Amino acid sequence: MKNIKTFVAVIALTASFGSFAAQSVSVTDSTLSGAEAQIAAKAEQAGASSYKITEAYNGNLIHMTAELNK
Repeated sequence: MKNIKTFVAVIALTASFGSFAAQSVSVTDSTLSGAEAQIAAKAEQAGASSYKITEAYNGNLIHMTAELNK
C-alpha cells in the first residue's frame, strides 16, 4: 500500500511540474539577427519570461534553436 501511495505522489508531482518545462522552438533566417528576432517574437507570443539560444547553425541559412522559459 505504501508503494502505491508513493507512486501516486510521484506521478502527481511529475504532472504538476510538466507545465513548467521549457519549450523548445526553432527558426531559420538569412541572418543571425533575423533568426534571433524570430526567436524573441515566438517567446513573446508564448508568454515566456526569457529564452536561451541552445543552437545556431550557419549553412545556406541560419538555423537557430532556443528554449523558452516561463
